[in-house]
Amino acid sequence: MPQYTMRDIKTKEEFDVTCTWSEMQDLLKENPNLIQKLSTPKIISGRMGGMKVPDGFTDLKKQIKKNSGRGNTIKT
Repeated sequence: MPQYTMRDIKTKEEFDVTCTWSEMQDLLKENPNLIQKLSTPKIISGRMGGMKVPDGFTDLKKQIKKNSGRGNTIKT
């Protein structure tokens, strides 16, 4: 779910809100003293850590390199 940075124009306080786009629009309508700070939305996901490449992918790259002919630049 995206995370947006909001700013209270009266108190100049900034805070992050995790919600859908439509929920954020409702929040802005209900609170006229809030504005969305211009930034790229941050995506929050349930995954932890980085991506892991499947074990068979390295074998597949070796097979592709073997069958690609001379002068290939495939790194395995």
